[in-house]
Amino acid sequence: MSEERGYSGSAVALGFILGGVIGASMAMLFAPESGRRTRERLRDLAADMRDKTIDLSEELRDKAEDAVERGREVFEEKKSIVSAAVQAGKEAVQRERERLSSH
Repeated sequence: MSEERGYSGSAVALGFILGGVIGASMAMLFAPESGRRTRERLRDLAADMRDKTIDLSEELRDKAEDAVERGREVFEEKKSIVSAAVQAGKEAVQRERERLSSH
């Protein structure tokens, strides 16, 4: 459903992660705990978020690299088809010239 609206699965996942982090941060800031404990939890949450962000960025980079490689493959395939069509066209023109010049 998200891709129907133009959002990739990774973008949706990042949105959920960021929303969760913001919500958890707000909950901790307003929770009745000591400042020290709250800072520890925020530090842990930040480290967790950093790790998830790194994982997600690596996943996105891998997907982008795969997409680029697939694009190159498709380009080379289409380039080959177009080259063959151009060559066939040149040969057809040459045959037609020879046929017309022989009459």
